[in-house]
Order: sequence, then C-alpha cells, then structure tokens
Amino acid sequence: MFGRRTQGEEKLPGPKDVPELVGRYMVLQLKKDPDWVWKAVKGVVRPVAGKKKAFYCRCFEESNAIQVGLKVKDWTSLDTHPELIIWEGFFDKDTLEVRTEKLPAQ
Repeated sequence: MFGRRTQGEEKLPGPKDVPELVGRYMVLQLKKDPDWVWKAVKGVVRPVAGKKKAFYCRCFEESNAIQVGLKVKDWTSLDTHPELIIWEGFFDKDTLEVRTEKLPAQ
C-alpha cells in the first residue's frame, strides 16, 4: 500500500542542512567556500548499522536538484542522479571522524 514500508525497511530522513562535522570538513579540509557550504549545500544521511551516532552522508546543492527536476526525499533519491552528489562519505559524532568515500547504493 502507498506510504507503507516492507518489514525491516528503515525510513530514511529527508534532506537537511549539511551536518556540522561534514560542513567543517568541507570548509577546512576541502577548502570549499564557507558561505556556499552553509547556505547552499544540503545533506541526506543513512545510519551505519550497529552505531548510534555514525552516518553515511551525501551532500548536494539543492538548486542543482531543482534544475534537473529531482525532489530529493532521502538518501536513495540521489541513486538515480549521482552527478548531483558533491560529497559522499562517513561521519561519526562520537569519534568526530569524517572521511570521504564512495559508498555503495543500498
């Protein structure tokens, strides 16, 4: 039925402002413009199995998604438009670790 998840399927969160750890990483390590990162970039996350405060993250520029007619609802929305992903990686709020990596679609 519409709006129902199959058993075991997890509801993923919708897009939000770029996570703080990821935004700092983009500004400090990747030398991205802070105004652009904090104002234009959005992030979608997917939890890491077995860790409460660790997430996989995909960042995208919302205006680019709108231009191609994509309504980003969650992590999986970007599977069909990987060209919109400007950063993909992992972050852990407990250890403060952030790393860039290409993650498999789930």
